[in-house]
Amino acid sequence: MSDQPTTDVNALLDDLDAGVFREKLGRALSDAAAGVVQTGKAGKVTVTLDLKQIADSSQVDCSHKLSYTVPTAKGKRSEENTTKTPLYVGRGGKLTLFPENQGKFEFEPQGQGSTQGA
Repeated sequence: MSDQPTTDVNALLDDLDAGVFREKLGRALSDAAAGVVQTGKAGKVTVTLDLKQIADSSQVDCSHKLSYTVPTAKGKRSEENTTKTPLYVGRGGKLTLFPENQGKFEFEPQGQGSTQGA
C-alpha cells in the first residue's frame, strides 16, 4: 500500500453538509432495510459523489447525492437529495474540510501592546 495520505472517510462523512449527510444516509439505510424485511422485496441506497475544481484553487466542490428506494406492500417509495460541500485537496488527494497546513493565528492578550485609549 502507498505511503501517501488518504481521505479519512469517517471524518469526511461528518464534514459533508455539516454532518447532515451522515444522518440522511443512516435514515435511508434504516428505511430501506425495514422495507426489505417487511416486504421481502429488494431495496436500494445509492450515494454519488461528484467533484469539480473551484476556480484555480486546491479546492473542490463535492456534490453529494443520496437516493434510495424502499419497497412497500403495493410498490415502492423513493427519495433523492443533493447538497454540496467545498473541500480542500491536500497531499496525495486527501480531502478535508480545512486545509492541512492552516497557520496559527497570533492574538495578543487584551491590554498588552495596545496604545489605544492612551
